[in-house]
Amino acid sequence: MRTLDSSLSSASSSGSCLRSLQRRPLSSYYLSITVACNRLKINRRLHLSKVKQSRFNESGQLAAFHLTSMFWCLYVSATEGYLSSPKTLWESYPHVYLSFQVKFFYLCQLAYWLHALPELYFQKVKKEEIPRQLQYIVLYLLHIAGAYLLNLTRLGLILLLLQSVAEFLFHIARLFYFTDENNQKLFNAWGVVFVVSRLFTLTLSVLTIGFGLARAEIHAFNPDKGNFNTLLFRMVVLLLMCLSQTWMMWRFIHFQLRRWRECCKEQAAKKRAAVVSMGKQQAKILKRESGYHENGIVKAENGSATRLKKIKSP
Repeated sequence: MRTLDSSLSSASSSGSCLRSLQRRPLSSYYLSITVACNRLKINRRLHLSKVKQSRFNESGQLAAFHLTSMFWCLYVSATEGYLSSPKTLWESYPHVYLSFQVKFFYLCQLAYWLHALPELYFQKVKKEEIPRQLQYIVLYLLHIAGAYLLNLTRLGLILLLLQSVAEFLFHIARLFYFTDENNQKLFNAWGVVFVVSRLFTLTLSVLTIGFGLARAEIHAFNPDKGNFNTLLFRMVVLLLMCLSQTWMMWRFIHFQLRRWRECCKEQAAKKRAAVVSMGKQQAKILKRESGYHENGIVKAENGSATRLKKIKSP
């Protein structure tokens, strides 16, 4: 009877599982199963610590987000004509009337970085990691919200495109570094792209705000119409842009110096280990070939003594 009851209960549970599977689409199950399997495979192969595992997950998520943002920015900028004619970045300012795709893009960007703030609490991020993550979250929110509220959405799109390219390459390089610590070629490529993107960011900002808006017809502070084109406004925005780009370059130089020191220490440690191992090998070879002397008697490596034969005089 017990076996019958257990079999009936298992059959009923399997039937309920099948019904629940039939209610939900199979694609969600396939997606969840593949994601879980990939995570298990990565954890088994890499054997990362908790800190590296959290950074690996963070880089994977941000790499996917910046890749999406990069292609989305490129599509919107190309369809709106911002790439073909750079004059549109400052012409007909203020850019109050936005198309649906531009407004939707900015709202999605703001929503993502706003949701990243409570996510720090729900993911139980360590206290040591919170200031680092808060820095770039606040920077993204300030830049995106500032471009949207000050009606500099066209310039903001191009700058976000440059930033997304650099950030995507950085997180891809970090993912490859976690899989193989000797693989640092992508960091060199990211360094070049990062410096070029900073130069383009400063150039476009000065060209648009310093020269383009300065030649506009209307120079008046009118928040109702969305016009902030005054000398004080242009100077403050350019100063903030220069400060942010300088701070990012300083962090980049500090990161590169720390990486260079670590590489020098690793190479020095490898050279010392190689010299020590070579010295030990040479000592062993000398002992095996000639033995060693003790109290005037030549002893071999196994400890057996051999006396020198005296040559008789004729």
